[in-house]
Amino acid sequence: MRYTQAPGPFHKRVQEGYTTGARTLASRSVRSLARTRVTPNALTTAGVSLCIAAAVLVPFENRNELLFYWLAAVVFVVGSVLDILDGALARAGGKSTPFGAFLDSTTDRVGEGAMLAAIGLVFARAGNETAVVFTVIAVAGSFLVPYVRAKAEALGLRGDVGLGSRAERVVVLTAGLVLAPWGALQWLIYLLAATSLITVLQRVLHVRKQLLGGINGNQ
Repeated sequence: MRYTQAPGPFHKRVQEGYTTGARTLASRSVRSLARTRVTPNALTTAGVSLCIAAAVLVPFENRNELLFYWLAAVVFVVGSVLDILDGALARAGGKSTPFGAFLDSTTDRVGEGAMLAAIGLVFARAGNETAVVFTVIAVAGSFLVPYVRAKAEALGLRGDVGLGSRAERVVVLTAGLVLAPWGALQWLIYLLAATSLITVLQRVLHVRKQLLGGINGNQ
């Protein structure tokens, strides 16, 4: 018996809608780029470099909160957009390679981890131990979410469900940086940690459901 998924809830339809829209827009924007010598790996490298640069800016918030938090947010968004464009370029130019996919997935973790580490440093410097703990949880979640998906796909199953995919995490982190001068960063980190753990649980349960469906279907 082949497993079929019922239509998802509203948030899932919204998520699929903007993901598809973002990929369509990215594909259109890289058509001319696909005719150049620029490679997806070059965009991947540029993207992670910008994300790390954004993370380096965050600890300087004690000099000028508005300037450094907002500058970090802009640089982080640009780096994250390049991360979208590398996949679009690979598809549009027929430049997809197994190593490119591996590099893209790895650098995603590096860029996000660097940003969370920088935010954790700011909380530690301020003596906000609770926020530090939740930042560590958010780091763990950012690694577990794609790991669970990868393990599911290695079994031939779907593991891309849940609230907190990378696109949502980028949005939450960016919002946290923009609103940080008004004390909202810690609350966005709490949200990020919670949604990451919820997403891991959703994916684990989804994999279990698929496996049980396959077992029952073969009886």
